[in-house]
Amino acid sequence: MTARIVVVGSANMDLVATTPALPAPGQTVLGHGFTTVPGGKGANQALAAARAGGDCTLIGAVGDDAFGTDLLTGLRAGGVRTALVRTVAEPSGVALIAVDDAGENQIVVAPGANARLTDLRAEELAAIGAADVLVAQLEVPVETVAAAARAAREAGVTVMLNAAPARPLPADLLSTVDLLLVNEGEARALAQRRGDRIDALLDLVPRVVLTLGAKGASYGDRDGLRLDVPAPVVSAVDTTAAGDAFAGAFAVAWAESRPVADALRWACAAGAVCAGTLGAASALPTFTQIDELYGASA
Repeated sequence: MTARIVVVGSANMDLVATTPALPAPGQTVLGHGFTTVPGGKGANQALAAARAGGDCTLIGAVGDDAFGTDLLTGLRAGGVRTALVRTVAEPSGVALIAVDDAGENQIVVAPGANARLTDLRAEELAAIGAADVLVAQLEVPVETVAAAARAAREAGVTVMLNAAPARPLPADLLSTVDLLLVNEGEARALAQRRGDRIDALLDLVPRVVLTLGAKGASYGDRDGLRLDVPAPVVSAVDTTAAGDAFAGAFAVAWAESRPVADALRWACAAGAVCAGTLGAASALPTFTQIDELYGASA
């Protein structure tokens, strides 16, 4: 059966400038070019899950502007169900992104319409309850994320939280999280102490996936399982959405009940394919692309 994924999260238009080097504070640099790309962590992860073979619904909000129209069009074209994405009387969210020649980036997000996702309606709660995995991030109000997680927990749905951007997490949200997905910076912010970051985070949640960029990913749980999985080697072009590609693919693999090591390797392959392509939404890989790199790196 196809994995049923519901994502509660943001949809932004990414305004992407490429430059030889990222600017230091107060510095102006000349760039190579500019493009607009549909993005936002919620929309990216929903699109990543759909392209990875999941039946994916996004719960979110866009503005009543041209960016909002373009965001919905792109999601639908990618196979994401958008009936639960609201259109509100606010500008759509935007992300200002600079990408250097090494593929590293700097990002500033203006939430716009995403900040208006302040409650969950009956049809949205029903969709969450019918999912295999709920995926959430922190670019929409944390109270809404917590409400979605409670609804998922009550329905026996796995709650996967990508704690990005890093911020303090309320206890009522942490108590409902089944699997926490973080990168190294987010792990440091949440662990708040030295030592093994996965062990520190397991004080908060039962399972942790730590993404390590080009080095792959690590996993730990309270049953004592520890795994380290390398990433396939690719030439990085743009790492902007690589973490979102990983998250969407991992959610699908988890919903399909794949062994953890296999799910990690498959998600690492998704992130690597994405890092080799410029532009967030356009870089998110298909099931076939993930499988090809996954097989080649086995």
